[in-house]
Amino acid sequence: MAQKPNEKTRIDRRFADLKAQGRAAFVTFITAGDPDYETSRDILFGLADAGADVIELGMPFSDPMADGPAIQAASIRALSGGQNMVKTLQMVAEFRANDDETPVVLMGYYNPIYIYGVERFVEDAKLAGVDGLIVVDVPPEADDELCLPAMAKGLNFIRLATPTTDAKRLPRVLENTSGFLYYVSITGITGSATPDPTAVHDQVAAIRKSTDLPVAVGFGVKTPEQAKAIAAGADGVVVGSALVNAITQTIDQDGRATGKTVPAVLDMVKSLSAPLK
Repeated sequence: MAQKPNEKTRIDRRFADLKAQGRAAFVTFITAGDPDYETSRDILFGLADAGADVIELGMPFSDPMADGPAIQAASIRALSGGQNMVKTLQMVAEFRANDDETPVVLMGYYNPIYIYGVERFVEDAKLAGVDGLIVVDVPPEADDELCLPAMAKGLNFIRLATPTTDAKRLPRVLENTSGFLYYVSITGITGSATPDPTAVHDQVAAIRKSTDLPVAVGFGVKTPEQAKAIAAGADGVVVGSALVNAITQTIDQDGRATGKTVPAVLDMVKSLSAPLK
């Protein structure tokens, strides 16, 4: 069933609630199925209690070109463990059975969606309890491909803006964007550099002149101090590579989870989200 024009999504409600509280959202990213289905599900189930306000769940893909080595490795581990789109949507459905409030955004690339079938994907994603999509390689010029079908099902379509998105390009990026805008704080791949809070705040302020959408900032946030600094001038802070690295550092030499894997990720979420509370 299509979403009514004024119907609020979980993402809309969450950002509105946090704005009323006077704080930024803490947004977490993990790759579905990394390093295996059960461990990934256990992490997913624990994220909200650990401090995640919005959850981005990566759809594993063999060629994640915008991602750095950490998230590339996570995709490879997940795919090697048999993760696929059916299992990713199943994981969301299992999460949704226990948590009807925390927004879940699927993030990744168009190829796995195209192979699954766009119409089937948006239908199944909505049924599973997905709230939004971030698909980094589908530009606004191709909105007919995925954005418009997703919107028709009531899914938020979240776009990325970068330091190179100029005033001429920004309106096109914002045109069918909903839920929030994801501002990439650095040029380059994920996890590759540390953002400059002052520069980020200036860019977010400039973007806000063109939209009422919340602006969440990601790429490069690794410490509670960085999270707090970015949050001072943004509506949300996204952390991904740091959490994926926590998985990488706790798996064994064969790439299998250990007893430290789930606690390491959730403890990091607690630590990074604390300054935003």
